Amino acid sequence: MIRIARERIDILFQLADKEFSKHPERSHRYVELARRISKKYNLRIPRKWKRRFCKSCYRFLKPGYNCRIRLSRGRIHYHCLECGRIMRFPYIREKKFKRRNKIERHTLKKGADEKIPINNNTTGREGWSQ
Repeated sequence: MIRIARERIDILFQLADKEFSKHPERSHRYVELARRISKKYNLRIPRKWKRRFCKSCYRFLKPGYNCRIRLSRGRIHYHCLECGRIMRFPYIREKKFKRRNKIERHTLKKGADEKIPINNNTTGREGWSQ
């Protein structure tokens, strides 16, 4: 039953995205239905759809039509033009990914320059390669 509810939520958001240009009120209704299903079955709305509706007025957000998106200080700002609410989300995953790559490159470079012990005996200087 939960799997069916997840599929239905995804289908409703896809329909809301497709129908927004012709029937915006219908797309808002689809978001309302998807939220109701997620509450009934205690499911989270997928991340890709969670940022596509306003947390205040629960309207479907289409960038350029009824919402404005800006990047500022490591955050994404979604400004709903229906109610005026500003939602801020960090884009930390991208930063973590870049930081992780930087650390990996640094350790690989450092690992090539570092002296490596020949024996397991690391207490004396005679065990180190030159």
